[in-house]
Amino acid sequence: MDVEVYFPGNKRVFAKFGDFVVETDQPTKYGGDATAPTPFEMFIASIATCAGVFVLEFLQNRALPTEDAGVFLRAERNVETHLVEVVHLLIKLPSGFPERYRGAVVRAVEQCSVKRHLDSPPRFDISVEIA
Repeated sequence: MDVEVYFPGNKRVFAKFGDFVVETDQPTKYGGDATAPTPFEMFIASIATCAGVFVLEFLQNRALPTEDAGVFLRAERNVETHLVEVVHLLIKLPSGFPERYRGAVVRAVEQCSVKRHLDSPPRFDISVEIA
């Protein structure tokens, strides 16, 4: 996947890939305009939405109701390093969800590709090009 990043003004940083543009910004307290989520917020949201895709697919594949279903994520940060130490994912399921599928839906969420990349992170190769 190729992503082209560009700077449309102030602290905004946009990423273009395929037919999509993802907009990010910084909070006003950091000089931004708070017009879009921060890159870190997008990162955390990508974990939650990836888990959500797997929950939704699990429910749909079994013709189970999706109303009142979803995922809640809470990230715990280390106060000294400010890095996330624990990601809590709560899978919200509708009443009447079959108990026999409880473990299976957790295993489905564990297949989320964003989570799996965090379990085995890629190597970064950073270089510089001057125009």
